[in-house]
Amino acid sequence: MKRTFTFTLLYFFLIFTSNTFSQNQSNAFSDRIFEGKGYQPLANLKWKFKTEGKIFSSPIAKNSIVYIGSEDGFLYAIEEKSGDLKWKFKTNGAIHSSPGIFENTIYFGSFDGNYYAINALNGKLLWKFKTGGEHWLGEIGMWGMKPETQYMEDLWDFYLSSPVVYKNGKSALVLLGSSDGNVYSLDAKTGALKWKFKTNGPVHGTPVIDKNKMYIGGWDATLYALNIESGKEIWHFATGTQMGFTGIQSSVAISDGTVYFGAREPFFFALDAETGKPIWKYNAENSWILSSAVIKDNTVYVGTSDTYALLALDAKTGAEKYQFKANGYVYTSPAIAGNTIYFGDFTGNFFSLDLLSDGKKSNFISTDNRKEFAASILKNDLLDFGYAAQNEDLAVYDNNKKVMDQFYKLGPIVSSPFIHNNTIYFGSADGYLYAYNLEKQKNL
Repeated sequence: MKRTFTFTLLYFFLIFTSNTFSQNQSNAFSDRIFEGKGYQPLANLKWKFKTEGKIFSSPIAKNSIVYIGSEDGFLYAIEEKSGDLKWKFKTNGAIHSSPGIFENTIYFGSFDGNYYAINALNGKLLWKFKTGGEHWLGEIGMWGMKPETQYMEDLWDFYLSSPVVYKNGKSALVLLGSSDGNVYSLDAKTGALKWKFKTNGPVHGTPVIDKNKMYIGGWDATLYALNIESGKEIWHFATGTQMGFTGIQSSVAISDGTVYFGAREPFFFALDAETGKPIWKYNAENSWILSSAVIKDNTVYVGTSDTYALLALDAKTGAEKYQFKANGYVYTSPAIAGNTIYFGDFTGNFFSLDLLSDGKKSNFISTDNRKEFAASILKNDLLDFGYAAQNEDLAVYDNNKKVMDQFYKLGPIVSSPFIHNNTIYFGSADGYLYAYNLEKQKNL
């Protein structure tokens, strides 16, 4: 349905951030294309690991260990085979940043205002870097909601920036954004500041590196291309700033000299990587695009919010090839292995879709919470903000919080999947990290 700006309809929106492929990156989003052949849907549950908070962080696996952060303030290291805890590291704030790995070091950020470097083998602190403070986006009377004097956090600003490591010769840099409005470059070994770049708003997006540039967007609705070594701006591209449709939370994908990304302005953009000039843009029908794209075989795959879709777009023209409908907001950044793309939605469903079927062949699993609460929260098995509000006035901020609390009972999946050793890992707002085996390869 076409929407105009009202409080009720505006709050039918939601978010997420993620990343893309570049050979110099090292984090949970550094390559969303994994090894695999044919169509491999999800098979049986291998194990699930319970934390004491919602999981918005995305997992990464290396050396038989899976790493993930939780809103309970811990970074967890979990044995890949058994799902048993190897170690955990406590911070003084929620961890909505996804971990990055370089050599034997884990990098991540916390709402306590620090970015950490941890020994991946034993969980011991190597160094930490204090930013100007990490926080949810917020303002007094956000979007004109009531009461107009109340400070309101953006209910869909789920994530902090996830660190990315850039190695050049013998040196390595950790690149990250911060709620203080800066993009930072730190020495990967010591945490010493190399440079910082000031934007005009909090930066919760994750950097992407390609050649001599890093790309990052933030709440000032601007995508920046910076020189990696110096932090100097090469170009910037401004998206729209209409109320409720402002900000970049996704990360870019890069292919064949083109930069792809979505924004809260309801468009998906393709820019020239050298100049920042627009090539095409896709109209998302008043739906935020907060999922980060993945590209394969000249097709861009990306999730949408209110249209509940995984889009398949022609990489050269932006023409829509098809869209696959989920049951709610799609904020996860998809992962591809072989001919299969994997992603979750905000109702607690996790999908595997055959890329050779034009959206017609798929399967899914549901969180236990979704199975328990879907009948009472969803309308015809679909997310519906107005239905869940039960006639409450959505011009009132606290009523929106109540609806979100209802949705969280479903175990929404906004954590992006990671595939390793024929197992797929993803987190859920129910507090679990899930490990599912993949079926044996088909359609070879």
